[in-house]
Amino acid sequence: MTTAHTLGFPRIGAQRELKFAQESFWRGDITEATLRDTGSDLRARHWALQKQAGLDVVSVGDFAWYDQVLNTLALLGALPGRFGFDAKQLTLADYYVAARGNPQHFAMEMTKWFDTNYHYLVPEWTADTSFDGGVDWLFDELAEAAALGHTAKVTLVGPLSLLYLGKIKSGLRHKLDLLPKIIPAYQKLLARLREQDVPWVQIDEPILALDLDSAWLNAFVLAYNGLNHKAPKVLLATYFESVQDRAALLHSLPVAGVHLDLVRAPQQLPALLKDWPQDRVLSAGVIDGRNIWRADLTALTASLQAAHAQLGNKLWLAPSCSLLHVPVDLAAETALDAETLSWLAFATQKLDEVVAIKQALNGNGASVATLFTAADQAIASRRTSVRIHNPIVQKRLAAITPKDETRHSAFDSRISQQQKRFALPLFPTTSIGSFPQTKNIRQARAAYKRGDLSHLEYLESMRAEIRHVVEQQEKLDIDVLVHGEPERNDMVEYFGEQLWGYGFTLNGWVQSYGSRCVKPPFIYGDVYRPEAMTVSWSEYAQSLTSRPMKGMLTGPVTMLQWSFVRDDQPRSTTALQIALALRDEVADLEKAGIGMIQIDEPAFREGLPLKQQDWSAYLDWAVRAFKLSSAGIKDDTQIHTHMCYSEFNDILPWIAAMDADVITIETSRSDMELLDGFGEFAYPNDIGPGVYDIHSPRVPKVSEMQRLLQKARSVIPDARLWVNPDCGLKTRDWPETIAALEHMVQAAKLLRATVSADDEAHLDCC
Repeated sequence: MTTAHTLGFPRIGAQRELKFAQESFWRGDITEATLRDTGSDLRARHWALQKQAGLDVVSVGDFAWYDQVLNTLALLGALPGRFGFDAKQLTLADYYVAARGNPQHFAMEMTKWFDTNYHYLVPEWTADTSFDGGVDWLFDELAEAAALGHTAKVTLVGPLSLLYLGKIKSGLRHKLDLLPKIIPAYQKLLARLREQDVPWVQIDEPILALDLDSAWLNAFVLAYNGLNHKAPKVLLATYFESVQDRAALLHSLPVAGVHLDLVRAPQQLPALLKDWPQDRVLSAGVIDGRNIWRADLTALTASLQAAHAQLGNKLWLAPSCSLLHVPVDLAAETALDAETLSWLAFATQKLDEVVAIKQALNGNGASVATLFTAADQAIASRRTSVRIHNPIVQKRLAAITPKDETRHSAFDSRISQQQKRFALPLFPTTSIGSFPQTKNIRQARAAYKRGDLSHLEYLESMRAEIRHVVEQQEKLDIDVLVHGEPERNDMVEYFGEQLWGYGFTLNGWVQSYGSRCVKPPFIYGDVYRPEAMTVSWSEYAQSLTSRPMKGMLTGPVTMLQWSFVRDDQPRSTTALQIALALRDEVADLEKAGIGMIQIDEPAFREGLPLKQQDWSAYLDWAVRAFKLSSAGIKDDTQIHTHMCYSEFNDILPWIAAMDADVITIETSRSDMELLDGFGEFAYPNDIGPGVYDIHSPRVPKVSEMQRLLQKARSVIPDARLWVNPDCGLKTRDWPETIAALEHMVQAAKLLRATVSADDEAHLDCC
């Protein structure tokens, strides 16, 4: 009989229960015991969903209090030594210090999990890193599952992916220098799991889908030969890309099974099945773990017939990857119309889809015939619905010319005109866009949506917030202002709500990092802007000040990446449709007198394919989409963009090709390491490296910001250097925001004074 399982389930809860419990704990409103009770309740609920759906095993180890990589470090006793924690007595308070920082400690660096919008905590490797064992949380969860009568499959981040995803901080030549330490740690862990009668351990090694050199590939042979000793059966899980070129390696490894992502790379199945070991499980990831469209059950079942005939009960079925990346349950979506609702499947429904295919392959198709019929109808509906295609958009897309994607003049000419227009000081200060989203703001938005607040009342409420933000920035003496974005629930959803072709959910929450949850819209049809989206807010904000006010937009690639995207046309086509809508908004902002327009692209690097051979195709259309959105303006209108929590150095030529006048980037968590590449590349335009981490409640000192700015000056010319936080401030409270921005402005002014004094001294001596 075919086995059904999942690589992981969303941990946040259908109503974001984990988020609210975490934040209550951070505020001191609940105890650690109460927080742990919330975790236990969520795990029990999610295991019950898996069992009720008909999965043969439930996943244990996919739950994390903040992040699965951080959980793995806590399990192995490998948290950074700089925190000074007792690995075996680690509390959740300690754990969260590593994730979020505190006045004494910088938080661990955070970056994107491959090409997703999920963020993981980056391990810090030194010669002193130990893997001597840490907390027993995983074993506590196993005991919970056993007490509830579940058969468990344990999920672990693999040793090689863990090493690869970390950063060397000191004392090591290569990350693999730690292999002799980490393999014994995993051996002990696996032996303990076997002693507890765990039948299967899923070890996630997503780096197998990357371009790896021979050292890493050889390390897989060494590592898994070592892990095979006294271990439960190991299911080696790969995902997010094809591992077809690793077929010989995967066939040779002493594991009991391999999981393949057959959504991202269905073409790899025949290659892997060739010479497939007869005693080995192949887990087919056929249900999309990254998107929310209902699966074509009939087509998928047909595509698996040959594999089922060859493998029999050695064929397992699963989603393509962990369901962490999709919302929990479609049952809570009461506002969607019946047609649109029929097109969708969230994590809970995806479990049903896996089991439906299992039943069909096992000869029990009659038991799931209703689900197959509903899926067939939904697929046909999406294919023929009049909502999908807009001839106006398609005609405009076909008429794009290279001239539409190019600014009138080169940067040197533009920046000269912009300097005359804005007359900014050296090291101009600004922020990234959002200011604290207070309880009053959220309540006003909710009341307006319920109809309890009239349009005029809501307008005045938001204008009052904008006035406050502008007043505070002027008091702080910030040079370039923002309106604070009080009217925006999310930087993608806000725009999507005003564009045709976008759909929205009530509870489609997905974890981005820690307690940060986002509710991505879904793009089902051609994207079109019927009217201006931001102009009135920016125009009002600019009327309150004589200082430059940035108009704030989310860029086309980020609008794409942070949505659930239609799968019936190339992503590049959808990106260009969004770019045309944004181009119209940019033109309207300029007409309204807004001289600086920021088009944020934090997801630009995130969209990069995992295989380098596929980079150029993606980067070419991504750059094209940004330029199409931003190029139709005058030379003295300044275009800004923002990027964060990614490694940019390997794509700098394309970032430069975007030709934004100013780019602001997140750099403080890496201690400005990201800037090295910008300096080596000699990035030609203005840069604002973030001088403090907005995801931590910690308020850095002026001297710390000065130190970072001096590091930035070593790679960025003074005339090109801006001063700003890492990211938007919506998640922060007002007191810490004011304190941090005060320090930032002081640091910039002190730097100006230093440069001025140096210039005078130079004149005196010459």
